[in-house]
Amino acid sequence: MHLLKSPISLFFIVVTTLSLIGCGDPVKEQIEQQLPITEQRVAQLGQALTNGQVRNATLINQYADKVIVNKRNLAPLINEFRKDATTDGPMYRALLDRVNTVKTQPQMFESSQDRYNELLNIYQAADPVLFSDALSDPLNVLADMSDGQLPRINSLSKSQSQQANNAQDFGTGEQLIGNPSYGSWQTGSNGMSFWAWYGMYSMMGDLFGRRTYYNDWGSRRNYSYYNDYGRTRYSSPSQLKQQSALDTRTKKSFSNSGKRFTSPYSKNRAGSSSLSSQSKTAQTSSNRFRSNSIKQSSYSSKSKSSYAKSKTSSFRNSSTNTSRGFRRGK
Repeated sequence: MHLLKSPISLFFIVVTTLSLIGCGDPVKEQIEQQLPITEQRVAQLGQALTNGQVRNATLINQYADKVIVNKRNLAPLINEFRKDATTDGPMYRALLDRVNTVKTQPQMFESSQDRYNELLNIYQAADPVLFSDALSDPLNVLADMSDGQLPRINSLSKSQSQQANNAQDFGTGEQLIGNPSYGSWQTGSNGMSFWAWYGMYSMMGDLFGRRTYYNDWGSRRNYSYYNDYGRTRYSSPSQLKQQSALDTRTKKSFSNSGKRFTSPYSKNRAGSSSLSSQSKTAQTSSNRFRSNSIKQSSYSSKSKSSYAKSKTSSFRNSSTNTSRGFRRGK
């Protein structure tokens, strides 16, 4: 073993070691700070749902009570939609799962920055006002199931939005197609991707009477909150990657056949009505965030850290504080 020949050598080794210890990943430090804040935010949203303080969650129960009177045969499906108004709903459970993934499975993220970004997305998604807007999709499925007796909320009528978007009618429940909380895209033996509902939501297939294929839906879909405003916030990074991969694969297939495929996410569909200012601000922030994320690829770690700090401020400023958010969500 080579022995140190002078105290000076030992001094330099000690200084170097301390310097390396001090050069921790600043993004990881931000993750440690943001994680409990995001966990608390999700927990507070759960309490707001339990206390009936989320407007569209309350309306889901009211709509379900009215629809079930005339649609007793659909009671299992209607009662499944009631869960959206509780902490047992698929959208709320998805937020819990995503927080747990950030906390316990860091290897699922390509970088610390991606992990931190996910915490910011979850934090924003758990804003009770934004979450209420997101619940307009299942709420409006119940409205459509009422055969016109109940109005859509935060959305134009089906006929108005169809006309505005030159959209195809994909049947009752079309607002939820593409939303990973309710189903997923599967590939059939013919190589075409179709929408498959989860569990009890498979009853939606009986209402449709036929499969919804991605190539049809992608180019002719109608408005939904998830696909036009909430997709980035209410999807995990892996779900967004799956959506992107399917879109790329479909475009390539069409191109090989000499055809052109229009992505379902190429532009926002018209149809939103009376959405909260938070949803509109969050969408602008999200678009800017994705654009800047691409530009960041050549930045230094210091630049990324500085950008992340600015985004934390932007995300929080675009949302209300917790107590105000609950009241405004009524």
